[in-house]
Amino acid sequence: MSHLVLDNLTKVYGQSAGGNIVAVDDLNIELAEGEFLVLVGPSGCGKSTTLQCIAGLEDITEGEIRIDGEVVNDLTPEERNIAMVFQNYALYPHMTARENMSFGLRMATDLSKDEINRRVDEAAKTMGIEDLLDDKPKALSGGQQQRVALGRAIVREPEVFLLDEPLSNLDAKLRTKMRTEILRIQRRLDVTSVYVTHDQTEAMTMGDRIAILDGGQLQQLGTPLECYHEPNNQFVAGFIGEPSMNFFDLERVDDTLSAEVFDYPLSEGHAAEVAGLEQVVLGIRPEDIEFADAPGRHTVTGVVQVVQPQGDVNHIVADIGGVETDIETEGEVHVEEGARIRLEFPEACIHMFDGQTGDAVVNREEPEDITPPIVTSE
Repeated sequence: MSHLVLDNLTKVYGQSAGGNIVAVDDLNIELAEGEFLVLVGPSGCGKSTTLQCIAGLEDITEGEIRIDGEVVNDLTPEERNIAMVFQNYALYPHMTARENMSFGLRMATDLSKDEINRRVDEAAKTMGIEDLLDDKPKALSGGQQQRVALGRAIVREPEVFLLDEPLSNLDAKLRTKMRTEILRIQRRLDVTSVYVTHDQTEAMTMGDRIAILDGGQLQQLGTPLECYHEPNNQFVAGFIGEPSMNFFDLERVDDTLSAEVFDYPLSEGHAAEVAGLEQVVLGIRPEDIEFADAPGRHTVTGVVQVVQPQGDVNHIVADIGGVETDIETEGEVHVEEGARIRLEFPEACIHMFDGQTGDAVVNREEPEDITPPIVTSE
């Protein structure tokens, strides 16, 4: 276990040619020992560049990277004692699984052959690939190749474990299984880990905390549920959650949010929060939208465009005044395409964002009468 700190990490490309492409901009993150952090964001947000800077594959422009208090900016990747798993597995096709897993140890350490074999055998047992050690990559499935790549990292017994979109080449079912495997292994090894993905579902289900990046800048750092329920801004609110949060651009007129589509009167408390704003973005998650029997203060009407049954839930897309709106209902609810529906946006469930800056002004209220059960291991 190691303590990893990114202190004002900045990476700029093209400076020698007069360019100024800022890939990572003043990033500050501190990882506790044994923590599993997920870097998530859209393509080009700087997450993979950040990982490569930690690994020593990219020189940083400014700031410090510290492992257990030691600045490692000028250390080589080998000297940092970091193991990395890549998206494409990076296995040598002419080597067996055993040879692939042991290659790094044979090249970069003075460990004995017996010790290397012991580590490989132990890692193979952990990964469940003991019977595949004599096979070459072409004889292995995608999931098996991924396990070999993970095993190759494990045998290094690294201070920090880095994973760069390791599941993106797998099918959906295998991805779900491998997410569980990676978490199980990380918990067992208790190694500080940084995992990069563009998939917010992976971020939500895997990370102790998630760091959401956009344009090289950190948008929010917190637990998955903190980022889901209390987004810092409209970008985070729209990126985290599937389907995404719905947004409506409205104008504040006294204590009412108004648009051509509908008017949304605010309670005294919510009105006070947006009193200084002219433009407000109202956000509501698909699962918080309710069907209404009669018109009310917070009801709107729309036309059903698409119904996607998913068993336990239905995903409905409705047109509300030209705004494509996602709705989730229980699977038993039957709605026909083309139907005109009345919906309610409960005020306790809405988010409000500054229409100019995108900063969160109000986040949805948390139910006070629900106390989640606490389950502990004996």
